[in-house]
Amino acid sequence: MIRLAISVEGRTEEEFVNSLLTPHLQLYGIAAQPILLGRARNRGGCGGDVTVQKLVRDMTYLKHAFDAVTTFVDFYGFRGKEQNSATALEDMIRADVGEKIDGRRDKIIPYIQMHEFEGLLFSDAKVFNMLPDIPQAAIGALEKVRSAFVTPEDINDSKLTAPSRRIENEIPHYQKVAHGPMIATKTGLERIRAECPRFNAWLKCLETLQTAF
Repeated sequence: MIRLAISVEGRTEEEFVNSLLTPHLQLYGIAAQPILLGRARNRGGCGGDVTVQKLVRDMTYLKHAFDAVTTFVDFYGFRGKEQNSATALEDMIRADVGEKIDGRRDKIIPYIQMHEFEGLLFSDAKVFNMLPDIPQAAIGALEKVRSAFVTPEDINDSKLTAPSRRIENEIPHYQKVAHGPMIATKTGLERIRAECPRFNAWLKCLETLQTAF
C-alpha cells in the first residue's frame, strides 16, 4: 500500500477524507490519512489560517513519514493569495517543497479546493433534504444557485456569497462539521466527480499513485 498523507484545513475536511476518500483510495492500493494542518491540530481542528508557508512546512515534514503527500484546503480565505490563482498557488507550494526534500517530487501533490468545501455540496442540492426541518423553498433556492454557475466549483462571486454563506442563508441551522461530510457522503463521490472537474482531476491523480511507484 502507498502511504498518502492529506494535509487538511479543519475537522470538516478531515471527516470528508475519512468517510469518502480513504475507503475509495484503498481500492487503488493507497492508504490515505488526513492530518490537520498546523495550528488546527492545537486549536480543536478549527480551519482557516492557511498560507503557502504553512502548507510548505507541513508537507515537507509529512513527506519524511509518507510515500506521498497532498493537501485539501479552501481557496476561499486562503491568506496571502493576492492575485494568484489556485493553480499558481499549487505550483508555488510544489516548487518550495521540492527544494526542501530529497527524492521524487512528483509525489508532492498540492490541491486547493475551489472555492471551498461547501461547493462540493452543490453537486446535488436535493440531498440537503436529509437534514431535519428543511423548508422546500430552501432546496429550490440552492438549486437556483447551482444553475447559475457552470460547475459547483465556480460558486463564489463575493465574500458574502461563498458556498457556505449561501447554504447558511437558506439553512441557518446548517453545521459545517456535522452536516457537510454527511451530505457529501449521501451525494456520493460519483456525482461529486461528475459535477466538479477540478476535484475529479485531483482524485484521478491520487488514484494513479500506486502505478507511479
